[in-house]
Amino acid sequence: MTKWRTLVLATIGFNFSFLIWFSFAPFTGPMAEEFGLSLAEIGILASAAIWLAPFGRILTGWLSDRWGAPTVFAIVLTYVGVFSIASAFAQSYAVFFVERLIVATAGITFVIGIQHVSEWFDEEQLGTAEGIYAGVGNAGAAGGALILPRVFTENWSGPIFETSWRAAFFYTGIVSILLAIVYYTIGEAARSDAKREATKSTATLRDWLYTATRYGTVVLALAYVMSFGLELSMNGWLATYYREGFNTDNLVLASTFAATFSVAAGLLRPIGGYVSDLLARKEKNILPIFTGRYREQWTFVSLCFIVLAMVGMTLAGLTGQVLLAVASGFIVGMGCAFAEGAIFAQVPAMFPNSSGSVAGVVGGVGTLGGIVYPLVYAAPMMPSLHTGYAVVAATMIPILLLCAWVFQPRLAERATEDGVLASSRDSGASGAPIDD
Repeated sequence: MTKWRTLVLATIGFNFSFLIWFSFAPFTGPMAEEFGLSLAEIGILASAAIWLAPFGRILTGWLSDRWGAPTVFAIVLTYVGVFSIASAFAQSYAVFFVERLIVATAGITFVIGIQHVSEWFDEEQLGTAEGIYAGVGNAGAAGGALILPRVFTENWSGPIFETSWRAAFFYTGIVSILLAIVYYTIGEAARSDAKREATKSTATLRDWLYTATRYGTVVLALAYVMSFGLELSMNGWLATYYREGFNTDNLVLASTFAATFSVAAGLLRPIGGYVSDLLARKEKNILPIFTGRYREQWTFVSLCFIVLAMVGMTLAGLTGQVLLAVASGFIVGMGCAFAEGAIFAQVPAMFPNSSGSVAGVVGGVGTLGGIVYPLVYAAPMMPSLHTGYAVVAATMIPILLLCAWVFQPRLAERATEDGVLASSRDSGASGAPIDD
């Protein structure tokens, strides 16, 4: 069926986008040596991988509603591939830094795929389908950490390049361009013309402003900061953490340790979406609060799990036992996976005809955690590399409190109508599903 082909296509596209997004992480050691980077500058590089994602996701989410996902996905993969190839030839760090900033916008493809999948699946399957898409897609970071340093080893001496990281950036860029051609050629925007037109009709700036400022959009965006934003920060940082925090010079070993987090954060994400679908379908309460708000209950439980797991990450690191720290990282990844799956089960269910625009806001704002958190981990005033995780956990508590307020049944019922701006949508566009 075409909807399953769409899911496979979107998942492959996003999986590779995630791989190329964090393709720098396994090579921070050799790059630091070649360009003379300090540990703090490596932290900035990890943070910089996220800088353009917030605006890029907001824009491409809206463009996916307006133009269709296959066109937008193909455009992004093409220019990302071109700049990845260019970064392989950079001779100055300034030029390299700018080129990798552009390559890092590969991460904006997440909201394109979310929109594409939501155009093909019914609400009863949305959480599971989006969980599979995002979960397997996010595992691209693990694929990069496991595959790239093994294929492009430190003593790489292949055609064109003698430096491993330059070869990795060149060949992943080639694959990105080829994948763009495939996506544009076989991708179909929606399951019917009626669905395509319904989505396109809401892709106006006025409608975007309305949906972007609803309480449901805002609170899910902030929840995504502490889940997906956290995941981004760990993907770009953990290889460095395991290498520097536990005094290992083995690049492959440190990258493998880091990959355990990415595997958990990626491959377990479908569980988060499935549980959300299951609770909503069976109308089952799992908390004594938020009665009748089944998806919200699961989202809140998952977010609380993340906070506790981050404190555990600090405690594990302070023991000096690297395997305990790796296990704790896996548990943090599990919490991220469950919360992300829960959040993106809610997004298309709440906003069925504006899923791209809302996904863009939620996904874009959510990436801010990936910008800020690496700077906390590498901050010079931290007593050790291990304490930053507990500090980040403390910053998440206000978000939890905001979620607890909005998830109350009385507020949650109107979360798609009431917002931080007292705007109204008089154009006739609606978030209600259509018959097609």
